Amino acid sequence: MAKVNKALFWSLFAAGGTLTAFVFPVLALITLIAAHGSPPDGIPEIMKFEQMQGLLANWFGKLAAFGTVSLALWHAAHRLRVGLHGLGLRADGLVAVVGYGIALVGTILAAYWLVQI
Repeated sequence: MAKVNKALFWSLFAAGGTLTAFVFPVLALITLIAAHGSPPDGIPEIMKFEQMQGLLANWFGKLAAFGTVSLALWHAAHRLRVGLHGLGLRADGLVAVVGYGIALVGTILAAYWLVQI
């Protein structure tokens, strides 16, 4: 892989790892509570499904959700690639194409679905 490509994927990996570590657990919790329908006792009413849908209807909410999902996908693809290489799988080109291809498709699908909201 060319040095230019390596820097691009490394930056996506680093940004995705940082964002995933800090933001993704909170978003997963919020999504689980919102998917439940009515929040359990002690959870604010702002966590209702309708409120979460309203958040994603806003362009800033869409941008935040897109960035989180997209960077998490790129982080996972690069970590999988490096991990498989460390385990002895030397088909690096194939792993890169498949892993980054899945991340790219996931990024495009996230953008498509967020535009539909």
